[in-house]
Parts: sequence; structure tokens; C-alpha cells
Amino acid sequence: MIPFPRLVAFVFVAVAVTLPSLPARAADKRPMTVEDLFKFKRVAAPQISPDGKLVAYQVTTVSLEENKSSAAVWVAASDGKTPPVPVTEPKGKKDTNPRWSPDGKTILFESNRSGSGQLWVVPATGGEPKPITTISTGAGTGIWSPDGSHIAFVSAVHPEFSEKPFAESDKLNKAKDEEAEKSPVKAKVFTKLFFRHWVEYVEDKRQHLFVCKADGTDPRDVTPGDRDAFPTSTTFSSEDDFTFSPDGKFLVFTAVPVKDESWSTNYELCRVSITNTSTKWETLTTDNPAADSGPKFSPDGKKLAWRAQKKPGYEADAWDIAIADCNPDGTLTSAPKLLLGKNSQDHSANEFTWALLWERQSARPGIVFSSDEKGATPLFAHTVGDSLFQLPLDLKVCGSLSASKDGKMIAFTQAGMTTPPEVFTLGLSEPITDGAVNISRANSALLAELDLPKPESMEVPVEGGVKMQMWVLKPPGFDPNKKWPVVYLVHGGPQSAWKDGWSNRWNPEVWAARGYIIAMPNPRGSVGFGQKFVDEISGDWGGKCYRDLVAGLDSIEALPYVDKDRIASAGGSFGGYMMNWFAVNDVAKRFKCLIDHCSVWNFESMWGTTDELWFDEFEHGGLPWEIPGKYREFSPHAKAGNLAKYKCPMLIIHNDLDFRCPIGQGHELFSALQRQGVPSRFVNFPDEGHWVLKPKNSQYWHKEVFDWLAKYAPPGGK
Repeated sequence: MIPFPRLVAFVFVAVAVTLPSLPARAADKRPMTVEDLFKFKRVAAPQISPDGKLVAYQVTTVSLEENKSSAAVWVAASDGKTPPVPVTEPKGKKDTNPRWSPDGKTILFESNRSGSGQLWVVPATGGEPKPITTISTGAGTGIWSPDGSHIAFVSAVHPEFSEKPFAESDKLNKAKDEEAEKSPVKAKVFTKLFFRHWVEYVEDKRQHLFVCKADGTDPRDVTPGDRDAFPTSTTFSSEDDFTFSPDGKFLVFTAVPVKDESWSTNYELCRVSITNTSTKWETLTTDNPAADSGPKFSPDGKKLAWRAQKKPGYEADAWDIAIADCNPDGTLTSAPKLLLGKNSQDHSANEFTWALLWERQSARPGIVFSSDEKGATPLFAHTVGDSLFQLPLDLKVCGSLSASKDGKMIAFTQAGMTTPPEVFTLGLSEPITDGAVNISRANSALLAELDLPKPESMEVPVEGGVKMQMWVLKPPGFDPNKKWPVVYLVHGGPQSAWKDGWSNRWNPEVWAARGYIIAMPNPRGSVGFGQKFVDEISGDWGGKCYRDLVAGLDSIEALPYVDKDRIASAGGSFGGYMMNWFAVNDVAKRFKCLIDHCSVWNFESMWGTTDELWFDEFEHGGLPWEIPGKYREFSPHAKAGNLAKYKCPMLIIHNDLDFRCPIGQGHELFSALQRQGVPSRFVNFPDEGHWVLKPKNSQYWHKEVFDWLAKYAPPGGK
């Protein structure tokens, strides 16, 4: 997938802006500014305690002045009756991803407080944190064994040293990294793919699983060799990508494909002993040629569940949840059964947790999972081998699930377009009467100041006898008797969606507050409208999806309060591709300007320079030299001469560290625009990847975007 800013808490901060004159909707409310994005607390990664009484989570704050962020671990009562409190004070550092010890007395977390990323522990009641790891290659994603005697974690190491005793291998890893850092020669040598991924050069390092005792002693690499024991692509990550077996003697984990990892999606579940008496990996999912990920054992240790796809090479295939009987050591004793079956075509599972579910007057074991649904991500529950039902929550965006040891209570994040993520809890083992409880309440005061219009959902008839859902967000102080400009936002993915959720990068409320109506269509390829709707974009980027978007534009222009002479469009990643496709097709005449962030311009050069080849090869049905016509069919560069025909002004933003949509895509597009005299501007961030995350860079990004809009489609009602 070509990622698009997901609705999670990443750093995306402030720029003070002058808003157009808009009538106030309420005397004590004001429109949101980009600066408010800087003020919001970023709440994430909740973990409920084993007894279900407390929840630990991380809270990130951003300093625009210092151009950095910090994060602390907080703890809140699961009933929400007492105020949450911080249990770490990072002092400008980042303490993240808390994990409770099995006895509930200690919290394990990641921190860069010692310089590099390592694992630390702190008493659940607060106190002085203590380091657990000091490995030269860093440690992250720590988890506890069932009895609390061991901790497992991930570290990226040079595989040629991984068979050696830990002290020796760690010394050799450190020496090699320091030598490379000090050397005046910065040449990089590659022997296979991946050599770079997402935003960094990985070269020949591998992500291995390590195990140490709970006090940090006796660390050892339990997955040595030239293979990653942790997902290299977040597409196949399930948040919990490895776990101890019920008896604590083995790790079961998500492994990358044994070969062809940059063009295969055959992620597998593997099992390995933590004693290092044998480092041979046992593959548990040999019968599935598509992706498997995210193993989780049931609370009684008798079943193993994981996410599974069916189509090899297709990362946007529906995710089902497979469940098999198992022994205490993690070996499977039955063939896996798919929990959702045909329902997965309508309810593809994102993340999940085991839980105790109230159904038919009793509590029964089951699975709770999140799934995209018509512009939201609600929670669903499924009793094992029985029925599927939706939990009675607001239809917003839910995620980051965890459950108490007895499965009676879950913690999760919930966000909306008008509310950033907060931590909620919900009891499950009895009839749900009171709904979920907001226990973090980190942003209540700031939200009380802001006039945040609620998004409206509309349906647009499109070809095939279906309807396209589209969000419409009006500006604060909207007057229907005036004519308003529109920004038509196209999401990335393409297998993604605009949802009633929060984003710190592309935040519709901030755009609307500038004085624009914001339209957010979910055309063919969008998730949450059935797998058939998702599948229909494959190999057809400029076809049905494009025509869906044109139909949505028709509907927006037909609204009586829309100024058809002030319509602009913007998008990133796949959304950026669509800006390019707009620019070379007749619809370009209907836009005053386009904003293109980290896009695809040339499918032929994209294949040879992007990192995850499986995506392009599946979308086009093969390799470029096998089917060259297919790569050119919907490639905007093949119609570059039309840029001069329509002359739609374009702002291009492209970044040097974007290895998904490499910088050359932006260079080629800008050259074509400039060569043909089309008004265009290229903004390049050499220190950013697919997203612009550094505070000062984000500030500059917003200024460029809003200035471009104001130049060609001035804001405000007239």
C-alpha cells in the first residue's frame, strides 16, 4: 500500500495563521488554528493492567520552539473516577509503549533517556525508572513472559555476528556501526532487496528477537541468521507481532518471507525456543501462501489466534482471524479455522484481542476486533464459533486494543474528526449499559475553546449501482446564503479511507477553519464498504475510482452554497497520484489549483525505485517488461502533454527520504510542468520521508499549502 497519513498521533505542529473573517458561531468558541495541533496532547498505546483496574498509556507533547517532542507514561483508573497521573518524567525524552508485568506491579517501557532506545521499568505506583537493556543496537517492543521471569524484545543487528555469544556479537555490532559512523567514506553496498525501506537505509541488518531475564541479565539472540523475525512492513504488523507461548519456553512471532521479501507477502508465523538450545525456526502456517501475522494465545492457553489473508501478493486482501487449538508450548494441535469466513468480505479485521463477551445471558470466550466500516472504525465482537456483533459505541475510529487477564474489560483509543484520540475502557462480561468511559481526558480544556463543526455524510450515486460515501465539513460560522470555496481532498492508499477520525497531518478541521468547505470522498478502493469495493481499484487507478471522484465533484458543485469558480483539490501518496491524473485529464479545467504531496507520476520508473515491489506488481498484474502497456495505461506521465493543455497550477511537495514514492517522481513531474510553462512550485524536504513530521518542517508545510490555496482559490464566504 502507498501509505497515507493514518489517523494516529504523529507530530504535526503549529503555525500561527490569520484566518479569514468569519462570523462566530458561539461567543465562547473560536475556529481551530494550526497552532492548536501543537497544543493537543497525543494519547496512544493504552495497555490495561492484568486485574483490569488501571490503564497505562503514553502522552506525547510537542515543542515548536525546540523543534522536538517528548512522551511520558501515564496511568489512569479504568473506571475513570480518579484523575490520571504520570508515572515517568522524561524531561525532553520519549517514554513509550508501556507493558504491565503479569503481577501488575511494574511497567516496562521504551525510552531514549540514555541516548539510544532501550527498555526500562518503573513501579506502577511511580518511582525512579531503571534500565533493563544496554544493547548497542538498541531495544524496543518489549513484552513479558507469562510468569514475569523473562522479557523479549526486538533489535536490528548485523546477522553475520548473530550466532556468536551475546557479549561477543554485541561488541562486534557496536564496532561495525562505529566504524561506519567515523569513516569518511559513506558508500553503501547492497547485495539484495530490501536495501532501503520506508524512510531509512536498512542495508543488511536484520530485526531479531532477543530474550533476557526480568532483571536484564543473560540477554541472547533467539532468532539468529539472515532473516527478519519481525515485520519489516507495517502493512503486515498487528501491533503485537510476537508473544511467549503459554508455558513461557518459546516465542511465536511474525516472520518476513524466507525469500523474495520485497516482492512477496508470504509473512509467516514461526516458533523458536528461548533457551537457544536450538535456533531452528518452526513455521506454523505452512499451508497459507499469503500473509499471516499477530499471534495471540487465549487466556487459558489452549488456542492460538492470528490474522490471515488469502491472496498471495495482495496486501489489501481482506484479513480474517484464524484460530487453532494448541499445546502449552505453542505447537498447533488442529487445523486453523477462520473466525469470520464470508463475513471477512464485509468486516476485514484490523487488530484484535481475546475477551470474555456477554451474549445470550452469559459470558463466553471470544474475540474483539476493529474493522473499517463506512467511514469509521468501530469495534466488533465474535464469540468463538458462534455469532458476530458490533459493540454499542460511537461510530468513530477505534484502535490499540488490550484486555484484562480475565477478558472482562478492554481498553482502547477512540477518536473523531472533532476529537483527538483518548483512552477509553469498556466492560464486556455483563450487559453493556453505560457505554465506554473516557479515562484519559487529556484534551478536554482545549476542545472546550474550539468551534469544531461536525462532519456531514452524503452519498453519491456512482457506476455499478452503488453509492460513494463522502464527508463534507463546513467552516466555522458557515452561512448558507453565501458562496464558499471548496477543497476536494483525495485520500491515499488507495486502499484506505477518509474516516470520522483525527489526523495530526491532514486535519480537515484546520483546513475548514481557513474558510473552506472540505469534501472528502471515499471512491472505489476505499476500505469499509466491502472487499469488492476495495478490489475494484486494482489495475484501474485512473478508471472507476477517477470516475467516482468526478461524480463526487459534480455533487459538490451542485450544492447551492458552493462557488464553482473557487474549487481546489489536494492529496498525498495515492491522493497525490490522483492530483496528477486530474492534471492531465479534462477535469483539470474545473480546479483553480492542485496540491500534490509525495505522489506517483510515472508507474514505469516507480517500479524500479520504490521499496515494496509486491504492491506495483499486483496492481499492474506483472513486471514492467512483461506488460509495458499496463504500466502506461493509467500513468500520468504518458499524458504529460496535456499539462500544457489545461495549465492547472500545481504545488508539488516531495521529500528525499521517501522511499515509498521516491523523490524522482516529484522531479519528473516538476520538469514536465516547467518545460511546458505551467504555473508550479516544488517544495522539497531533504530530511523528511513520506510524511512531514518535524515540527518546524510541518509549520512550513502548512504555510506553503495554505498560501497556494489562497493565491488561486481565496478563502471565505462571499
